[in-house]
Amino acid sequence: MNYQHVLEQTIGVPFTEGNKVAILKNGDEIFPAMLSAIDASKSSIDFLTFVYWQGNIAKVFAQSLATKAEEGVDVKVLLDSYGALPMNKDLITLMENSGVHVVWFRPLMRWKVWKADNRTHRKILICDNQIAFTGGVGIAEEWEGDARNSSEWRDTHFRIEGPAVLGMKSGFIENWIESNDALELDLFADQIPETNGSTLIQTIRTSSSVRWSDIVLLYQSLIKLAQKRIIICTAYFNPDQELVTLLCERASEGIDIRVLIPGEHTDQRITKLAAEDVFEDLLSHGIQISYYTKTMMHAKVMLIDEELSCIGSANFNHRSMLKDDEINLVLLDKGINYTLYQHFEEDLQYSKPVDPARWKKRHIFRRITEALVKPFKQEV
Repeated sequence: MNYQHVLEQTIGVPFTEGNKVAILKNGDEIFPAMLSAIDASKSSIDFLTFVYWQGNIAKVFAQSLATKAEEGVDVKVLLDSYGALPMNKDLITLMENSGVHVVWFRPLMRWKVWKADNRTHRKILICDNQIAFTGGVGIAEEWEGDARNSSEWRDTHFRIEGPAVLGMKSGFIENWIESNDALELDLFADQIPETNGSTLIQTIRTSSSVRWSDIVLLYQSLIKLAQKRIIICTAYFNPDQELVTLLCERASEGIDIRVLIPGEHTDQRITKLAAEDVFEDLLSHGIQISYYTKTMMHAKVMLIDEELSCIGSANFNHRSMLKDDEINLVLLDKGINYTLYQHFEEDLQYSKPVDPARWKKRHIFRRITEALVKPFKQEV
């Protein structure tokens, strides 16, 4: 099957060729790579994030960005006004005083009420229009370390080189224009160098301004494309009924489907309860669901067969599909798929599978809790 042609025809976004991708696992690999790219920047840095909280890593990033601005680099920082609300305001002052252009996405107090719940959940860092990063990581102490214990979150981020950087830059520009009310054409965009990479990448950016997104279409398409297996690792699992039905149908056709989500270590318990509402249907069709028990699982990775990988900022939930601005990349690369699958196998060693028989006999109070959460499923 030609995955590329089917996805290009369905989503309407072409793949770019010649990209190079590095997989970064957990904070010990992710943060040094991002900070190294910032430190090496000569002309521009574009940084967009949903979460920017507190801790040492928050200070290190702010200081690094401030230093580059003082050196004359054009540094733009775009923060979601809800996700980054807990951020230490001294760090904002530090960056602004150093010449960093800090802008807030949809300020809560003055944004249109009907859009206040629609956020930008994108995580994008672009340095000199040559190197870009995206994935699940926010800038906060929870992401530091190597997922050794419950205080160090498990996550995956990606370093991208090649023409796919242009598509990621468009995701930054879209949010920047809305927040800054100014279109600044990047006259040096054509300077992105050729790489010796071999990864094909389709860049999907979605907008929270409409009650539909290409993420929905993408997830449906990937599930239908699968010939052998579907692996879903997500921080927040809350699919709509259409996706649940589609997953069950594919499982009935013999597709190996496995889902890995946070267990007791989760920062959003209501989302965990919302997910459990669909467990019985999924489990009855042979879909394996496992709770990651070591720490908070925040990675967002979907693997289709042995070649397709879907990565980025979007979770497998209502918010990412219908409410938030997201950016996802579809990678056509057997080597990347293999490495991510090995990460999944390693994570399963610290996971507990949900037993279908025991789940079917779960306590009445658990069923009542699921029923109480059900009316709020589309909010999480």
